[in-house]
This record gives sequence, C-alpha cells and structure tokens, in this order.
Amino acid sequence: MSTALYRKWRSQTFDEVVGQEHVTRTLRNALRDDRVAHAYLFSGPRGTGKTSTARILAKALNCSAPEAERPCNECPTCVAITEGRMLDLIEIDAASNNSVDDVRELRDKVGFRPSEGRYKIYIIDEVHMLSGSAFNALLKTLEEPPPFARFILATTEPHKIPATVLSRCQRFDFRRIPTPEIAQHLQHVATEEGFHAEPDALLAIARSAQGCMRDAVSLLDQMLSFGTDTVTTEQVQQVLGAVNDQAVLDLVSAIATRDVSRGLAQIHRLVTDGAGLPEFCQQVVEQLRAVMVLQMTNNAGLLDELPVDTVKQLQVQAKQLDQPTTLYAIKRFSAAIADLKGGFQPQLPLEMALIEVVQGEAVSPATVVVQAAPASAAVAPAAGAMPGSSKQAPAPAAPDAEAAPADATQPPDDAAAETLRRRWGEFQRLVKQKCGNKVSGALNSAKDTAVGAESIVFAFTEQYGPVREMVDNQETRDQLSRILQHLLGRPFQVVFQTGEHALLPNANVVQVEEKKSDAKDALIDYAVSDLGAQVVQEEK
Repeated sequence: MSTALYRKWRSQTFDEVVGQEHVTRTLRNALRDDRVAHAYLFSGPRGTGKTSTARILAKALNCSAPEAERPCNECPTCVAITEGRMLDLIEIDAASNNSVDDVRELRDKVGFRPSEGRYKIYIIDEVHMLSGSAFNALLKTLEEPPPFARFILATTEPHKIPATVLSRCQRFDFRRIPTPEIAQHLQHVATEEGFHAEPDALLAIARSAQGCMRDAVSLLDQMLSFGTDTVTTEQVQQVLGAVNDQAVLDLVSAIATRDVSRGLAQIHRLVTDGAGLPEFCQQVVEQLRAVMVLQMTNNAGLLDELPVDTVKQLQVQAKQLDQPTTLYAIKRFSAAIADLKGGFQPQLPLEMALIEVVQGEAVSPATVVVQAAPASAAVAPAAGAMPGSSKQAPAPAAPDAEAAPADATQPPDDAAAETLRRRWGEFQRLVKQKCGNKVSGALNSAKDTAVGAESIVFAFTEQYGPVREMVDNQETRDQLSRILQHLLGRPFQVVFQTGEHALLPNANVVQVEEKKSDAKDALIDYAVSDLGAQVVQEEK
C-alpha cells in the first residue's frame, strides 16, 4: 500500500521545514545552548509544520548523535520516533481527549521517568479544544513539570487558550508559507518522485493551497494520480474547477474598458463550458486584487507568485482602471461569491456584479439625474427603475420653488452627473469622513438629485423637512462643495430643496450667502401680492 505524499514528505529535520526559519533557528539555538523551555506553544494555520516541528524537536532532545547533528534520523531513538513507536513520545489529540479526566490521567503518568530516551515529550494537538476544567487541571503540571518532561502544545486558534496557559509557554507563531516557497518545494517533490510538472501548474497548486504546505502536497499527489507523467496547468484547473488565467484576464479587461457586452459573452462561454462559477469569481477577485496592488504601489515584485505574462497584462489594466472602480469591483465580486450557489440562473449574481461595476455603484435613495432639456423640469427614474435606466417620468415643479423661465435655467451637466453617479459611494464615504454621520445620513434621505452647470441640487420630501433643515447651513454647503470639487474637478454650489424632484435653479442666481434679516424674499412678495397672505412678526 502506497503512502500519501504529505506523509512521505513530512519534514524530518529542521532544514526540511519550509517557510518557518524564525522558528527553527530559535529552537536550534536553544538546543545548542541547553536552554530548551519546559513548555512550547506552536500556533498558526493548518498544514504549516507545527506537529512536524514538534516531532523534530522531540527527536533532537532524545537523539544520541553529536549535538551539531541532532536530530540524525539514524539512531534508535530517532528511528523509533519517525516510525511512531517511541514510548516516551506521547501525542494527544485534544479534539477527542478534551475532558478533565483525560488531563488528570496525563498528570498522574507524567511523573514516571522516561523508559527509552532522556526526555518524556507530550505533544497536545489542537489544544484549544480542551475544556475549561481540563485547562485548569493542566496548569500546575505546565508550570512545574518534572525535569525530564517537556510539553509542546499545537493549535490553530491561540485566542481560545486561557491567558494562564499562554503565560506558562514559549509561543512560536507559524506563518502561512509564501507561494514561491511552496512551488519550489513541490518541484523538488515532483522531481524526486520521477514526474515532470509545468512551473505554472505548480504555481497554480501553490496559490490554491493559500499558504498550507500539506494541502499543496496532497493536491500534487492527486495530480500525479491523473494518469500521465506530466502535471499540466490544464489538469490543475480541471481538478480545482478553475478556468484558465486568460479567461479571468478577459473579464477584468472588459471591466477596464467598460464593455458589458464582452463581459457577459465571457460569462456565457464559461456557463456553456461547465466552469465552476464560484471558483471563477474567486479568481476574478484575485486578479482585481493584483490590479489594486499595482495601482497602489507600482511594484510588480509584489506579484512574484504570478506568471510574468500575466503581470504584464495586469499592468495594462491597472492603468485603464481608476482606483475607486477597482476597490468597488473587489467588494462587489467578493459579495457575489456567496450568491453563486445555484438556482434557476446560477450565473445571474456574476452578471449583476459585472453590470453594476461597469455602470457604477447603485445609488439609493438619492438618485443622480440629468435634466432632459434646459426648458423642462428635472427628470428622475420612474418607480422601480434602476439608476442609469432610460425609463423616466417628467418631474412636476417643486412645491416650494417657482419655475424659472426656460431661457434662464442653467444647463444640465451630463458628464458631471454620470461621474457623480458612478462615484456616489466614494462621495458618501468622504461626506462621512469630512462632515460626519449626520450629514451622510441626511443625504441618504434625499429623494432626488440634479446636476447642473453651476449647481448640484438635493431635494427632500415634506416628510424629511427637519432633515433638510439640519444640514441646510452655509458650513455644510461649503464642505459639500469642496468634496464635490475634489470628485468632479470644478466647484459646484450646493442647493437643498423641498419636493419630490430636484429642480436646477436659474443660472448665476444660486443663493450663497445667508439672507440678511432685511432682505426681500421673492416668494414672500408673491404670497403677499398675489395670494393675499399677511406677514406676521414672531415675538422674541
């Protein structure tokens, strides 16, 4: 019966431990100086070498070879530990032996001297699974063990271990193994096993392992059982349910060029070919993350786990995409992964993510609109219409605003409106940062928004009149104007209105300064002269 590769190639010496030099160097120095602690805690992700390092340390402590050669893997003690028959090495799985009775049994036996080696070694795997009572029973033994006993605790969740236990151990944090180091080790294993493997195939295996060497070696073992003498990238992609990198790059390119048709066609091809859509979406997120790294750092060396040709294409896309779109795309496609769980149209979440990223983040409830013509009122999407939809309804005049003459109404700005619609999420984040949650929340209550050549108007319904009054002051308008200038490249005057639809004011007549107490109000004059209203002075 053949042995699984991950067991056959388990590290047997400190030199063979991959990616944990900070741990192995410290342990070697401790062995050289005879400063080995009585208790260690090895923490870190699964498959990074915690248990293997614990066994190597157990060998080194009991090895009979000269100090510089420990562990030698040749003496009777080393061989016994390698073969799993060393009586003085006790390995306990805390996941299935987690009761206080199990720990009491351990505590009762720890006082007996070792039968074969110099030290009695206890390796407690997944130690965080011990019950609270079991931890309490272990405390005294950990603090004052017999001089011939050593404890090595291993866990993937160190935050679940009581502080009283942590304080009695020397802690070593095992890191996720870098992709290039995993790929290099896989190349060594494949060569020793007599197989040929494409470098890109090994990189794909290493990336999918996400820092876990055991997963990577297990997947390589699966590839070697595929039936050929060569491990190819295509084989790896079939096993992982992934698609080739070019398909992912094509979709990201469609996003960069804002070509929805091309992107939807790419998704359709994937569905027709039976590709795994969740895996593909994960690959898209990985590629977008690489684009983000290039945009933020302009350092291609940070993407050393990717093929050179792929990095070159990503550099082109990093210039085509703007940073806010990249960040939103990462968040939107990440959210789509959870929705790709089947259904009548399993590809729909992926298609929706593509469309929303290309056409801009959904704006709700404040919808940025553009006036149809200078002489008409502002228009807004009809009920249920998505932002950017051509389905529109004419807007009646705001109840508190007098309609301006057609030749005096300032013209709309289509380009600025589209930019603001697309960057609305960024605008809201800046408002929250610069003006606070109160103003950000108020803008979310706006019923309608219109963008003109000089002004940007936010309209609130009668119901949200108090909300408008809360933000309708010169300081807030100035702050919003500066934010809009930053996003749109030129200054805009901010206007708050009451009504179902936002109406652009007449050109060059937007009120900027607060009204003086003795200034005439045109609306009041109209009410008095035409409607017979009376002005009553409120007593102070």
